[in-house]
Amino acid sequence: MESMESMESMASMESMESNDSTESMESIGDILRHVGQPFLESVEIQGLELLEKSGSGPHPPGSAGAANPKALNVAVLLSGGVDSSLALYLLKKVAGHNVTAFYLQIWFQEDFRNTWDACPWEEDLEYCRKVCEAIGVPLKTVPLTTEYWDRVVQHSIGEVRAGRTPNPDMLCNSRVKFGAFYEYLEANHGDEFDRVASGHYACLRDGALALTPDVIKDQTYFLANLRPQQLRKAMFPLGGFDKPTVRALAALADLPTKGRKDSQGICFLGKVKFDEFIREHLGEWPGPLIDRSTGEVVGYHNGYWFYTVGQRKGIGLPGGPWFVVDKDVTWNAVYISRVTLGVDNGVHETNRVFDCVDVNWHLDAQHVDLSRLRCKVRHGPRLYACNVVVPADHSPTTLRVSLETADQGLAAGQYAVLYDEEDRCVCCGVIRLVC
Repeated sequence: MESMESMESMASMESMESNDSTESMESIGDILRHVGQPFLESVEIQGLELLEKSGSGPHPPGSAGAANPKALNVAVLLSGGVDSSLALYLLKKVAGHNVTAFYLQIWFQEDFRNTWDACPWEEDLEYCRKVCEAIGVPLKTVPLTTEYWDRVVQHSIGEVRAGRTPNPDMLCNSRVKFGAFYEYLEANHGDEFDRVASGHYACLRDGALALTPDVIKDQTYFLANLRPQQLRKAMFPLGGFDKPTVRALAALADLPTKGRKDSQGICFLGKVKFDEFIREHLGEWPGPLIDRSTGEVVGYHNGYWFYTVGQRKGIGLPGGPWFVVDKDVTWNAVYISRVTLGVDNGVHETNRVFDCVDVNWHLDAQHVDLSRLRCKVRHGPRLYACNVVVPADHSPTTLRVSLETADQGLAAGQYAVLYDEEDRCVCCGVIRLVC
């Protein structure tokens, strides 16, 4: 909820005399009514009254933007979507920071055999150009294809080959957007930029990630693998908003991306289907589909790497629904069942206990009550009550997690993210030993 002080400041600014077109001023005024203390904190300004005292008011698109006596130099990751576009707009036009937009070229589909007329990244880049022109900020393109391939794609292919289920989007954030891009900035711009901002739905509270009001769009799960030193320079202007508000604000600001649909699927695949991508790199290896409850071969598949635990679609057998419950990568066997995991079928009733390895702590492990945490095992609103312990003879980089209720889709290679009672991200780790 917005503070009364912020609301009064917004109303005061809204009543200021316009220097340009009334229509543009009303749009900016509408935006200011929507932002409150969460936004002010996310972009590191103490209050909109600072802008009023500095003699500035809301400015129409294309102008210099609001004057901020404590303006930061912010590098904004621009993807061509509505979220990052609005983040750029708010940082420039409302917060008054000095912003430069950066588009990361991380995947060239012409390097992958395809039949499409145009690559999605070209369309994305064109939207970025239009947004930057409308707002009046410079746009730079950063080629990170090699870094993306080496740090995300190759790792993901290796995990799939090993029978695990990787999360490329999580790796993209920690290794590329807030990893390789940080390295690029340091090499090419030195200490010019104070912050790196993106359009992710995430909050930062005392340096730690925290859940946002939009439980569906919340993206703290995807950002949980960022190290504390990476988060110290990060900025998430949309953390206080839900998706409908973002859409409404983008329309009021008349951003070129206001009606563009959200992207779907794995970040580097674009229009390429996952099965097609895996087939290109791992080929096919026919093997048996085995009914876990009877041990009978009930069908055949083209390779265990096309399946993940918990999967329901794509099995292609009658008498279902069938679910993937296990894989044997040595014998290329995929085990399936008509009974979902987590239901007592004599085999998988305990599918709620697993180990987290390579744990990345956001909060001090010594001051965290491990008995009062909640857990996400995938992106989405579901939070499980859980019990967490450090196994004997292990350091805090390995945790044993016991969910209060079973989850049918626990898969080795995915990430588990733990939150405390204050909705802060405590840590995350890779799911390894699913019991």
